[in-house]
Amino acid sequence: MKRKHLSLAIGCILLAPSAWAQEAAPAAEAASEATTLDKITVTARKREETLQDVPVAVTAFTPETLDKLNIQDIGDLDAQVPNLTIYAARGSSSTATAYIRGVGQADPLWGVDPGVGIYLDDVYIARPQGALLDVFDVGRIEVLRGPQGTLYGKNTIGGAIKYISRGLPQETTGFAQITVGNYNQLDAKAALGGSIGGPDSGLRGRVSVASMNRDGFGENLYTGQEVSDKEINAARFQLGAYVDDDLDIQFAFDWMDDQSGVRGAKMLAPNRFNALLFPAYGAFPPMDDRYDIRSGMKNINDTVMKGASATVNWRPNENWAFKYVIAKRESDTETNIDFDTTPAPIADVKAFYSDSQVSNELQVNYDAGGRARGVTGIYAFDGDAGGQVLNNFFNLSFGDTQGVVNTKSFAVYTDWTFDLTAKLKLDVGARYTDEDKHAVALNRGYTNATFTVPNGVVAANFDKTVNFKNVSPKISLDYQITPDIMLYGLASRGFKSGGYNIRANTTAVPRSGEPFDDESVDSFEVGSKMSFFDQRLFLNLAAFHNVYKDIQLSVFTQFIDQNGNPQFFGDFTNAGKGTVNGAEVEYQWLPSQHWLISGNLAWLDAKYDEFITGGVNVADSQRFTNAPEFSGAINVEYRTDLANGGNLSARVGYSYQSEVWPTTDLSPVIKQDGYGLVSAGVIWKVNDTWSFSLQGSNLADEEYRTTGYNLNTALGVLTGFYGAPRQYSLTARYDF
Repeated sequence: MKRKHLSLAIGCILLAPSAWAQEAAPAAEAASEATTLDKITVTARKREETLQDVPVAVTAFTPETLDKLNIQDIGDLDAQVPNLTIYAARGSSSTATAYIRGVGQADPLWGVDPGVGIYLDDVYIARPQGALLDVFDVGRIEVLRGPQGTLYGKNTIGGAIKYISRGLPQETTGFAQITVGNYNQLDAKAALGGSIGGPDSGLRGRVSVASMNRDGFGENLYTGQEVSDKEINAARFQLGAYVDDDLDIQFAFDWMDDQSGVRGAKMLAPNRFNALLFPAYGAFPPMDDRYDIRSGMKNINDTVMKGASATVNWRPNENWAFKYVIAKRESDTETNIDFDTTPAPIADVKAFYSDSQVSNELQVNYDAGGRARGVTGIYAFDGDAGGQVLNNFFNLSFGDTQGVVNTKSFAVYTDWTFDLTAKLKLDVGARYTDEDKHAVALNRGYTNATFTVPNGVVAANFDKTVNFKNVSPKISLDYQITPDIMLYGLASRGFKSGGYNIRANTTAVPRSGEPFDDESVDSFEVGSKMSFFDQRLFLNLAAFHNVYKDIQLSVFTQFIDQNGNPQFFGDFTNAGKGTVNGAEVEYQWLPSQHWLISGNLAWLDAKYDEFITGGVNVADSQRFTNAPEFSGAINVEYRTDLANGGNLSARVGYSYQSEVWPTTDLSPVIKQDGYGLVSAGVIWKVNDTWSFSLQGSNLADEEYRTTGYNLNTALGVLTGFYGAPRQYSLTARYDF
């Protein structure tokens, strides 16, 4: 049968639902279907595909699955995706730190690109501030593992997380829900969409809003204010003009305002400078509660993010399709960072971040139903990221780091699939990138905490530009052994440009004013997509070998001044090369129509091969950050239909990860040993409109660190940031 279908965005090849997204067939169907896992089909390339048919390591989540797993923001995906580590960065609540297969970036400062790309409705979010997106009115979320770049958007070296909002239906639909929970949680979410001016008007719209609120997990015992609380408001608006069957134009706007307070950091050891330099404040030993602090700084941690985009889809005939996306995004953040967590001004930092970006992408897709089909695209990005960081060390040293980094990136990419035989397919692609980084930095000292009178000390003052060019190829083969078993092999390259260290101190460390190099990953992967027992068991496997070169590392360290005293220094360097091997298993088993067992297992072996410090290779003593050797999750769900036409589902979940070194200083005190988390949930769907959900997370109230600071030598700081405690909530939802 001839295939005559086209993709509007061949990058959406990866839209197929994951094992979790593939729901079992309704019990009301025939008995044979009731005990068969449903291969949900998608038409992302205008031909039916499922996860089992796509030769890519990808996990995706439908709205129903997100509800069952109690995914509140994309940080909750951490345990549900093999070899994914994602959490809120240090003292923030919405700044993302993300790693996939040991590749990522923990530094949120401007001038540093993330290793994992985060996309909102196909638009790349360049900065991590505000990128830990809350889940509301979502169509699906996809996590792509491994280098990306030949199919869409910005080249991302570690992988990509794609958040896709709900589409624009012709019929009027919507929902309203409210959630209450411990810590005085009160969340409200709602959406309304459909045709505007009648079903035949061709004009559709949708608006969705959310307000997420919760009291703090801890308290500032010095000021009495809450810490680690949540106060986020968000909204999205979509408008689509469907001119005819071959042309549509869609507009989208999103806004997020995070007014949450600073996240509390636990003091892991006394700060020796308290008694030495500030005896009037008294002693501040570590406290028992992992969220309480004693900061003298104001509780300010605000981020506003907004974006707008326009998308044109044009299909001149059955063989060709064109897609053009133009988008603008910007964000602003103000935050207070009290590194020492005490009233004493030992290490008090006030930071401002600002970001503005414009991107353009044109895709041309071809599929004439023959043996060849593919996409060619052009991507352009122009973004300014900058800000100011005001440092007060010991109320004696007052420093100002300020500047901006402009990134101009142009890329051409292509990806083509060829049917060599009925069962064997070849996929080849490549991406060419030309990127300029223009950095302006002025780092200087001031006479006092007002930061108004310079003291004449200039640590760095430069205006420099560096260019990076790269060609990243991709080739893969997949073979359909049987209708239920597919094998694939993939070789690809990922690239991330270098740049400048905006914390540079060229007076004390002259090399810090020179650009750091771009980094690359050569990835080799084999995998299999399998279904057994008449599609009652899905089993997807992947194994990979990555060669990681010129690894970019942000390191908080020190230098010795002219008086022989250690001084804080934020360094940024390339660490040579490393090898990352790993294996991943995703599974879903339906032993009967009432039970569903699913989850994942992952193994990761990440080691440095070369790490030159002072002319010496110290690779054997170094470790990859945010790269647990073992991790996994299992979810057991029972579901049944009720006599009144509704249904009930109950889930218990357990996730585990082995020890993690979260920071490059490799502090054994900050290192997190292996731990497990228990979660559970019950969802009662009364009918087609009403449903109720009772959810609980970290039910054993496990104490675990996500990251921390070790600035002990220069500033006496040793702190840790902890994951959320036990939480439980009740949700009522009305759909129409």
